[in-house]
Formats: sequence, C-alpha cells, structure tokens
Amino acid sequence: MKYGYMRPTIADNSCEQQLKILKPICEQMYQEEHDSAKNRSKLSEVIASLLKGDKIIVAQLFTIADSSRHLMELLDILEDKGAYLQSIKEDIDTERKKEYSLSEMLSHLIEFQNEIIRERTKKGMEYARQHGKASGRPRKADENVKKAMEMYQSKKYTLKEIKEETGISKSTLYRYLEH
Repeated sequence: MKYGYMRPTIADNSCEQQLKILKPICEQMYQEEHDSAKNRSKLSEVIASLLKGDKIIVAQLFTIADSSRHLMELLDILEDKGAYLQSIKEDIDTERKKEYSLSEMLSHLIEFQNEIIRERTKKGMEYARQHGKASGRPRKADENVKKAMEMYQSKKYTLKEIKEETGISKSTLYRYLEH
C-alpha cells in the first residue's frame, strides 16, 4: 500500500501543492491539521497502519521529519516494519536497492536541513508580523538623517565628522541621498 503524507507549510498551508503531487501515486492520504512538530497524530496513524512492503510517500523530506534525528528515528521504525519512505523532490526511495553515493546523501541532508531552517524562519517571521513586530534593521531617526544630509551638502564636514555628529554611516547617508 502507498500512503501519502502531507503537513501544512508556510508555502503550502492548505496542502494543495502536496496533494497534486501525491494523489496520483498514493492509495491513501494522511494530512495533518497543523504544521506543528508536536502532536503529529496523522503521522502516528500512518506508521501504526504500516505492513511489510508498504510505503510512505511525501512531496518533500522536511514534510515528514523536523530534524535529522527525527528522520533517522522514522527510518529505523520503517526498517523494523519492513516499510519504505519515498520523497519526490529529493528523488529518494528507500525501496530501491541502488546505492547512493556519499556526496548524494550529503547533498540531500544539507538540503533537508536548509528546508527545515527556511520553514522555521518563515514561521518565526510570520508569528512576529502577526504580533506587530517589524523585521529588519530599525530606521534611523529622521532628524539625524536630515542633519547628516545638510552637513554633507554644505561640503564643510568630512564623512567621519558627519558620522560622529549624527550616527549616520556613509552607506546610509548615500542611500538617503540617492532618493
């Protein structure tokens, strides 16, 4: 039996993209209600229902695991059950008897870690935005920028003197002068 497993992500909150990929090749679908790493009830369900020769298929590896350690634990469970894991994006299928080269495996692991970091960063930024926190470097006070521009245009001060007086760096000053 081929089981499709989906979990909401920032880029695919309703799992529509994952469903398009998995539905044509899977016999049964499991979809988490949330993107949290905890309480993955559907993942527990699919694992509990696995029989020898069954396969869990995911669109991307980071959909099923939240860390390298979690991935290893899942792979151990699948191996004990005689089941397999397939990830479409990474073109990984543990059922294949083909040997993967070390560089291929490292490449997949690096991409997996990058996807996890990217997803966590997006979640954090979204959470901050929802709670009214701005991201990025804070803007300089307008009066300091105005003073720095006036000092620069008077041609009486060096860039070092302008920075000491206003706290505006050379690059910030030039950026404001361009506008």
